[in-house]
Amino acid sequence: MKFETETADQTRELAFDFEQNRVTVGENTYEFSFEKKNGRYLLRIGTKLYQIDNVEIEKHIVEFTLDGQWCRVEVRDEQDLLLDRLGFKTAAEIGEGQLNAPMPGKILELIVNEGDEVELGDPVAILEAMKMENELKAPVKGMVTSIAVNAGESVEKNALILEIEASG
Repeated sequence: MKFETETADQTRELAFDFEQNRVTVGENTYEFSFEKKNGRYLLRIGTKLYQIDNVEIEKHIVEFTLDGQWCRVEVRDEQDLLLDRLGFKTAAEIGEGQLNAPMPGKILELIVNEGDEVELGDPVAILEAMKMENELKAPVKGMVTSIAVNAGESVEKNALILEIEASG
């Protein structure tokens, strides 16, 4: 099975042969094992052992610690890559017009109202978290169709803040 991974500094193509426990990265092929033991994931590639903890998955984004270092990887499988090439949206991306809280916090301000037109990246709300103000931006260009929170309201991570009907 083929995958494409993207980190902040590079894109890699991976091909897994799960029957033979082999992974090909670029031109190199490695034997691997992957198991969960005592609540921790252990990944062995060749003779090197990696510890993986704190795994969070949201759509195509996987965040985790690898030997104590935070990692963020975008992962696309063969179907996602084919749909991208053909210009179709995946089922996960259909919800792209939803803005969810990236972390728990308090909504200090809603910058937009229902019916407002927004551009991709326009500021739409201010979320206070860990005593810092975070400007939340429109995930797509379109019209704000619903607002699920009020200013002053506390939200949990991934709570729906507003929805935008994509246009253009």
